Amino acid sequence: MNFLDQHNHPFLKQGDRPHVFVEHGLGPYANTRAALAHFNLENVRGKNVLLKPNAGRAAAPGEGITTDPGVVAAAIDAFQAAGASVAVGESPITGVKAMDALEETGIAAAARERGCALIDLDARPPVVRSIPGAQALDAIKICADVLEYDVVVSMPVMKMHMHTGVTLAVKNMKGCLWRRSKVDLHMLPAAPGSTEKPLNIAIADLSGVLRPHLAIIDGTVGMEGMGPSAGTPRPLDVVVAGADPFAADAVACALMGVEPEQIAHLRLGAERGYGVIDLAQIRVTPESWRERACAFAPAPASIDIEFPGIEILDRNSCSACQSTLLLFLKQYGSAILDYCPAGSTLSIAIGSGHAQLAGGTICLGNCTAAHRNGRCFVAGCPPVGSEILKAITGRTSLDSSKVNTAIKE
Repeated sequence: MNFLDQHNHPFLKQGDRPHVFVEHGLGPYANTRAALAHFNLENVRGKNVLLKPNAGRAAAPGEGITTDPGVVAAAIDAFQAAGASVAVGESPITGVKAMDALEETGIAAAARERGCALIDLDARPPVVRSIPGAQALDAIKICADVLEYDVVVSMPVMKMHMHTGVTLAVKNMKGCLWRRSKVDLHMLPAAPGSTEKPLNIAIADLSGVLRPHLAIIDGTVGMEGMGPSAGTPRPLDVVVAGADPFAADAVACALMGVEPEQIAHLRLGAERGYGVIDLAQIRVTPESWRERACAFAPAPASIDIEFPGIEILDRNSCSACQSTLLLFLKQYGSAILDYCPAGSTLSIAIGSGHAQLAGGTICLGNCTAAHRNGRCFVAGCPPVGSEILKAITGRTSLDSSKVNTAIKE
């Protein structure tokens, strides 16, 4: 059995109506075990199972950024008890090391306690694969380890997303792309004849081959607003599980107060026959599942940071740079303006789409490197907040009593 072979699906028979399970109120570990109890895990006995959580950033548990370690621990226990060989793997955002992120999130400790392997999916050279019928991608670089597993389980956090509306089980598989090739999806040209964002088309393309066998969506603490990492944590204490990742994402969307059809990558993938997002065609257990719904504040339609004296020039940046800059400004507020000439405007540029920039603009991130001559440039993908602060103030820290965190998004 090979991950890319969907014909011998361990949990979903061809033509079956998708069934999604919502467990609530028991905490991350017990919710996950209860959700997995609905599946015949005997089908994975003797198989190699890869758990793909969202550990793309180095963040502590409970912040709504990364998968709760209790959810991962429960999945390890359930699959090991069923006789499977289990590993946890991740390929994080550029600039973050997989093992550092797994440690910070608490996932590494949960895996070690259970003798479960941890895999840096970026450690080996990638496997290049074309995608039949793709509209935005000619080929992708897949982390080699992913292709060596019989069963892949996507384990995202229930989050809003500044570029794609939500990020759930389908989009979480973007973390199976090798190293910086994930960033390339943010830099694609418009698809001929389409008004959709190239990123959304690319995620739909990906789901044609990188489609998990099982989705376990962690809603222990989700994230509303400026997801995937700069939003507000939203406790929900739910876990959603389904063998059709599109159906599981659709139910999670409904729990977040979002119409699944409004999420372009889900709609495009469903139109191609990759899964079902019509809630009327999905069986959901328990019947009272909608009582768990709690409308999440959406991400803003555009990343417009209003702050006196600061001008943000954003052209084709990815969420990593956007989140870094937003968190930087939230932390340091107007304090950085004390280091600029009185009455002047501090211009900060991110993204790869700038044809030209005025002198004096601060260029953040590797995508702005073409404009570095004669300007202040902070390298990184994404750049580090302390380096941004040093570039503006000459210091790597400021007196906390002078920091003003007031910022309007």
